[in-house]
Amino acid sequence: MKIVIQRAISASVTIDNQPFSAIDKGLMLLVGIEHEDDLSDAQWLVSKIVNMRIFDDEEGVMNLSVIDIGGAILSVSQFTLQASTKKGNRPSYIKAARPEVAEPLYNEFNALLKGALGAEVAKGKFGADMQCSIVNDGPVTIIIDSKNRY
Repeated sequence: MKIVIQRAISASVTIDNQPFSAIDKGLMLLVGIEHEDDLSDAQWLVSKIVNMRIFDDEEGVMNLSVIDIGGAILSVSQFTLQASTKKGNRPSYIKAARPEVAEPLYNEFNALLKGALGAEVAKGKFGADMQCSIVNDGPVTIIIDSKNRY
């Protein structure tokens, strides 16, 4: 699993010109699932994400996690994170998991996030054409890949 983590002042998802979900201060996650990913990838990522110290403490040092600040999380499935751009100018998505594999793992990832965060997780709609907005705070953007744990 590959995830883009963005520290946000606010973030939202719109579908068919209608507001779908939104958060205030917290994290916007773009979640790309590969066909080889499984529950252990989701578990490892959840632990890293909720404990990652990327929010400022009272001295302006990035020393607090999303849990520490009582922040929210917006999780959006994004298969294009698994794009390969090695050949030509048209990305290949051959590594991206098929929906019948990706959707259950995305749902389990979000359930694990909810448990670790101790609060609801705002989500996009799997497979939908979504418009995502974010006010990136910092900006702070981190890419994490469960295949690069060690």
